[in-house]
Amino acid sequence: MRASELLGPFGPLARSIAGYEHRPSQMRMADLVEEALTREGVAIVEAGTGTGKTWAYLVPAILSGKRVVISTGTRALQDQIMERDLPALRDHLGLAVEAACMKGLSNYLCLRRYELYRRSPEAAGAEVGRQLRVIEDWKGYTETGDRADLPLAEDASVWSHVQSGPDTRIGARCSFFEQCFVTRMRRAAENARIVVVNHHLFFADLALRGDRTAGGAVLPDYDAVVFDEAHQLEETATLFFGSSVSTGQLERLARDATRSLTAARDGSPLPEVLRAASDAFFLALPRLREGNDRIPLNPSDFARTESSVDRDWDGKPNAPAASPDLERRFFALDDALEALGAHCRAVRGEDESLDQIAKRCGQIRDDLGRITEAAIGQSVAWVSRRGLGTALGISPVDVSAILRKELFGRAASVVLTSATLTTGRSGRDDDGPVSDFRYFKQRLGIEFEVDELALPSPFDFPSQAGLYVPEKMPDPRDPRFVDTAAKEILGLIAITDGGAFVLCTSFRNMHALAQACRPTLIDRGYPVLVQGELPKPTLLSKFRESGDAVLFATSSFWEGVDVPGHALRLVVIDKLPFEVPSDPLVRARCERLEEEGGKPFMELLVPAAALTLKQGFGRLIRTRKDRGIVTILDSRLVKKGYGKVFLRSLPDASRLYSLAEAKAFWENAREAAAAEAGEVEGNV
Repeated sequence: MRASELLGPFGPLARSIAGYEHRPSQMRMADLVEEALTREGVAIVEAGTGTGKTWAYLVPAILSGKRVVISTGTRALQDQIMERDLPALRDHLGLAVEAACMKGLSNYLCLRRYELYRRSPEAAGAEVGRQLRVIEDWKGYTETGDRADLPLAEDASVWSHVQSGPDTRIGARCSFFEQCFVTRMRRAAENARIVVVNHHLFFADLALRGDRTAGGAVLPDYDAVVFDEAHQLEETATLFFGSSVSTGQLERLARDATRSLTAARDGSPLPEVLRAASDAFFLALPRLREGNDRIPLNPSDFARTESSVDRDWDGKPNAPAASPDLERRFFALDDALEALGAHCRAVRGEDESLDQIAKRCGQIRDDLGRITEAAIGQSVAWVSRRGLGTALGISPVDVSAILRKELFGRAASVVLTSATLTTGRSGRDDDGPVSDFRYFKQRLGIEFEVDELALPSPFDFPSQAGLYVPEKMPDPRDPRFVDTAAKEILGLIAITDGGAFVLCTSFRNMHALAQACRPTLIDRGYPVLVQGELPKPTLLSKFRESGDAVLFATSSFWEGVDVPGHALRLVVIDKLPFEVPSDPLVRARCERLEEEGGKPFMELLVPAAALTLKQGFGRLIRTRKDRGIVTILDSRLVKKGYGKVFLRSLPDASRLYSLAEAKAFWENAREAAAAEAGEVEGNV
């Protein structure tokens, strides 16, 4: 029996699940995935929200008899597949399949590091001791050692000291190897036919497979891979095929070295020498101006002068010059790493942790070398903020050739799916499809024949969602924008009685809008939540429980956040989410496209922003019962010619042109929802 028949109206799922609704679009996707797995090809499927895409690829994967890796964009989707989707399919289809979940190493408790930390002087503190007692109890009953099961707050300080990691794992030489949670996880994956990972772990593995000096891979060998949330692949590949070194990374190295040397009764000052060298080096790097998250670094001339400072497209200096003695401080850092590594190797004896620290010193030295020897045109060196610290790194300008070789050249079958893969096209409707996969394929280097399928969402967007674009909004760069936007937001919240996400394209806008709206919202009795004031899971929990809260957030809430039902009924987007053109990687990509005769704005910046906008819109309607309004406070959407590309990329929601129309739409939608609820109760 084919996968689509199992999912169809006369299949076992329809017979065994009460109220099961077969979805024709889900069946079509299942057929395409089955063909890709059978004949070893590449398939691209955009499956709108509500299609049921996880079952549409899981059923063919189970039936294929092959080892299939399912790679997701978030840990939440990994957990959903393992805890809900696969058990349901096993129960109702009677298909026994071994499945394993693999997460990044930092999600797992490292027993060696735990024991080392437990015996360290730092463990004597009251709060650290309390957290360690919780971990001690938990490690006695946890089967996975997965951080997600640990009954400690997400931001518990002790976790960073006891987690596993690619730079701390010793392997078979570790005395805890057989009990190790990572060892168990990898053995389970070796025996599984369905292996569920996330994109970061998949590309960490792919980078290792492509580096002959790295020694080994992370994942077991596989026959096929299915990427869910595939719109994230270019960004993830860029991260893992580059290199970076951060203040946090060096601090962790110095801290672990101190702990291991102390346990070995060695009082070497070299960890402190490393700390001092790291501080001096990073202080000498160019400083980031307010509003810049990443700036270019000239790797070949650390002692550059003001005349050689990289300049933005408007001719203004992009960043202040680096300190004239940066090169000297770089070599001091390199010497400190070399000395610490040599000392750890000399005193290690049978202590595997000191050997691992020596290897970490060597790896960081290698990464620093790659960054300072960046190949002009092929990669970009940069300095960025990373949490409270600073990082410098190097990223490939174009990952398409890398993916053609390392991904599509290795895996026999590849399926790429997401709710957001197509973008609207400019030009007349009769020129062809108003949206297509062209941009997505170009970014991933797909120049060969593939199967494509765009499946619309089954939701009735004209009746379920309104799209409101105030035409008289000032330009987002106008000083009046924040005050005008705040008035629109307050007017909309009064209409929907709260239940709003205000999604912003920058922290600056988020804080400005939250500050402008908060007094009025509090006076009206609405709970106000702002990203950064609480951990993300806590914010979402409070939002769901409140029913009328208003959440101000940035990029991490634009996708991967699921709030179905009445709790979320208004999504406000401050402006079109264009990438910052002065970002060194974005700028390099634009310059390369221009050199090749392309048009960076229309061929790169607009489609990238359209996909992000599509993700933000997608937060609103998650089920057939959801109703609400999406507001985009950027009049360029209707005033500029490229606005048509964005509008064609979005679902076909009812267009609204004023607050009065928004109010009328909401009242009608609420009445329709109430009538549907009454019909359901009457039928029951």
